[in-house]
Amino acid sequence: MNFYVLAIFAPILILVGVLGFMIPADKSLTSCAPAYNIFHILFGVLGLVVLIFCDESGWRAFNIGFGIIDLYQAAASLLGLAPKGLFRWTRTDDVLHVVIGALLVVFGALA
Repeated sequence: MNFYVLAIFAPILILVGVLGFMIPADKSLTSCAPAYNIFHILFGVLGLVVLIFCDESGWRAFNIGFGIIDLYQAAASLLGLAPKGLFRWTRTDDVLHVVIGALLVVFGALA
């Protein structure tokens, strides 16, 4: 299950990062900050590398680890912690981080 979650999630991260550079900020519900887009692309590529070169323990670690990062981003946005100024999260980002982060941790831990 962790393989399939990562196989779907990593390309989505890359796509979100690329689209963040293409969609005008005033037309987007999520942050289009360049640093945030680069973050998505880099972690998407890292996810693909883990998918190709690791086994179940690596897939599980990535899903749990990125899920925790997502949950931190939601907390950081609400509490004004780093990298809030750099990533410029929106409320939509916060909701997505909680939902996706929780799902990744649950899938990683239980699958």
